[in-house]
Amino acid sequence: MTNLHCPLRKSVPPAHLSAHVQAVVQQALDDRRLVGAVVLIACDGELIHQQASGFADRESARPMTLDTVFRLASVSKPIVSTAALALVAQGRLDLDASIERWLPEFRPRLADGRPARITARQLLSHTAGLGYRFFEADADGPYARAGVSDGMDAAGITLAESLRRLASVPLLYVPGTAWGYSLATDVLGALIARIHGTSLGEAVRQWVTGPLGMTDTGFVAHDARRMASAYVNDVPQPHPLAEGETVSAFEGTVGIVYSPARIFDAQAFPSGGAGMAGTAGDLLCLLEVLRQGGGALLPGDLVEEMGRDQTGGLELAAAPGFGFGLGFSVLRDPRLADSPESVGTWRWGGAYGHAWFVDRVQGLSVVAFTNTLYEGMSGRFVTDLRDAVYGALEVR
Repeated sequence: MTNLHCPLRKSVPPAHLSAHVQAVVQQALDDRRLVGAVVLIACDGELIHQQASGFADRESARPMTLDTVFRLASVSKPIVSTAALALVAQGRLDLDASIERWLPEFRPRLADGRPARITARQLLSHTAGLGYRFFEADADGPYARAGVSDGMDAAGITLAESLRRLASVPLLYVPGTAWGYSLATDVLGALIARIHGTSLGEAVRQWVTGPLGMTDTGFVAHDARRMASAYVNDVPQPHPLAEGETVSAFEGTVGIVYSPARIFDAQAFPSGGAGMAGTAGDLLCLLEVLRQGGGALLPGDLVEEMGRDQTGGLELAAAPGFGFGLGFSVLRDPRLADSPESVGTWRWGGAYGHAWFVDRVQGLSVVAFTNTLYEGMSGRFVTDLRDAVYGALEVR
């Protein structure tokens, strides 16, 4: 495939925008809600703001830089989803065919024992009936008992074994009848690898990261000196995330078991939904290519399909006003969401402390990578940054 590289042009940032954004970041650092952050903002294809602030590693006083590499968690989802859609564009994957055609060994059943038909579209839109272990109320839930991995722990299993365990648990609902954030992108990753005939990492490299020059994004990190250390919000300041530590993102759930060392383990199975590392700049390049219609990466009609709400009007848990496309959420109702973003805005994040959004109406792409969970994913910082951007730019 032709090397597309990043479509961004550098521009002189509006002074008021930079001042607003810098103030939000500095306040989060001063409040000790964040340890470090990289924020990139593009408008109409021009990079109008970039900053790296705070520490990549606080204990050694290593400063955050624009090329710091982060553990991505769910930021991997739009990357892997794009790879799947590249296979759709080639006619090698049918969004609405049963995945049993390619993954005959993955055959989860409904609670009453009936077989279920799952499609790639349902995997991409999280309507396939799957769940996450970290959503369970305690360590005795069905996923926990089956040893299901959320893709962020040191499970020591293969991707095939991960899918076998997942398929042994009954589906939560008939595919296509509800929405539930889930391990669907891990199954999608196995589907991509099977169709492509290589590892998931190689498929993603051929169809997404390679063409875009996203050289720092992959399933294994090799240079610990460039990696942001991970921190957990705490009082009086965030504490370093420990190997094997469990941190709950939602009240009433058992939480995510983290292995910060996993990203350096070439033997860890490639988790399509949570197992990558990369830089903020790499992700911004992908988002900008998609915002601009896909270029030579994806046909425009598939980009439009990515940004179309696939849920049939179903409500997303704890996200009023949002639907879900093929790889990320889609804003349906700004009033319900209490958001200045335009209808159709794409948004998602990652559990290690990341948030991003693309407002195609405004020609806007924003990436904010932090090393502090969960403030950088779902805390006050995310809302403050969004409001600073819209408050500083003249909405057209």
